[in-house]
Amino acid sequence: MAFDYSLDFDQIDFRKNPEKYRVGRGEQGVLLVQPYKSEILPHWRFKTPEVAKESSEKIYNMFLEYKKNGDFVGMDMARKFLQMGYTRARRYANYKGGRKYDKNQNVNERQIDEQKAKSAAIFQEKWKMAREDKEYVTLKKAHQKKYG
Repeated sequence: MAFDYSLDFDQIDFRKNPEKYRVGRGEQGVLLVQPYKSEILPHWRFKTPEVAKESSEKIYNMFLEYKKNGDFVGMDMARKFLQMGYTRARRYANYKGGRKYDKNQNVNERQIDEQKAKSAAIFQEKWKMAREDKEYVTLKKAHQKKYG
């Protein structure tokens, strides 16, 4: 089932109401689902490889803590932040200022930023660990089967 953007995200506590959560595709809802957004977002950074390493490790450890608590929604949100760390760092690695398009909607010339590319690779490693975690995969299938 697709991510439901019609929900009142300002009012729903998805920890208390996991049945309302939909996995969606990729990073859908990553900046909407509370209380996870508020818990994870302050740690999400990718400016340098050192910062990305610290950030990705913190977020992956949050993933493991959610796992320990049997909190699938928290696990999935941590996975989404790791994925977003990779995709955003890649965008900044490929395009100065992270802007793929100019004001006329023409694609800007790619300019590889090696620092951001390293940051992306760091996040990609943790994202892969999260998305391939056996318990995560099992819980994801169960959540989707039960709630859509």
